[in-house]
Amino acid sequence: MFNRRNFIKKAALAGTGAILIPEIVDAAMPDVQSFNETSGTKFHSNNVILFQGDSITDAKRKKDKEDKANDREMLGNGYAMFTSAELLSMYPDKNLQIYNRGISGNKVFQLQERWEKDCISLQPDVLSILIGVNDLWHTKSGKYNGSVATYTDDYRNLLTETKNKFPNIKLVICEPFTIKGGRVLNDSWFPDFDGYRAIAKTLAKEFHATFVPFQAVFDKAVEKAPASYWGEDGVHPSMAGAMLMKTTWIKAVC
Repeated sequence: MFNRRNFIKKAALAGTGAILIPEIVDAAMPDVQSFNETSGTKFHSNNVILFQGDSITDAKRKKDKEDKANDREMLGNGYAMFTSAELLSMYPDKNLQIYNRGISGNKVFQLQERWEKDCISLQPDVLSILIGVNDLWHTKSGKYNGSVATYTDDYRNLLTETKNKFPNIKLVICEPFTIKGGRVLNDSWFPDFDGYRAIAKTLAKEFHATFVPFQAVFDKAVEKAPASYWGEDGVHPSMAGAMLMKTTWIKAVC
């Protein structure tokens, strides 16, 4: 007989010991409910849920199917798909309408450029945003000359516009993260990247959003298995990393 706990246990097996993703999440985020002003998002019938961000959210989704809610290919193969599947299984009576509009390589200003089409027009009731790693990463390659101040201003403006359009929207701000030990990371990322993480948390508080603390969870996860297990390059999660993100999101939000 199918047993969800045993499935997760087997899916997360590495090395010589069993790694239970829910236990990693529980150990990493004991104070998230005290940070978030409210615990437990109340989903209502026909709610529109939108996942936004960069390649971590995009996860090779099919752009030609992006207007079809709850479509497996539209949702990609990452945490947005796993989280959507969990939400749909949790609330089968709600007729939730879930979309993924993440685009690989995006920084905050690029979200702004497509916000009318890829957010406002969908009229989301719940909006989850994960953005920030490219805002630093692309400065390392010379592709971008932004800063943490740019990230702050652009992100605040985006959230202000969204709240002005939809005063009752439920915002979920996901913490940008790195997977320590990943191959693209080096000392030049730190402590600069910590500033981007801190701003995401500050803006979550400012806009009364739910904060999803991905960094603490991945830090705990690499104590149990190497970075290559969770996401080899240190930025893009593996299937196990995406499951870790899903479990973290559900615990923080639901």
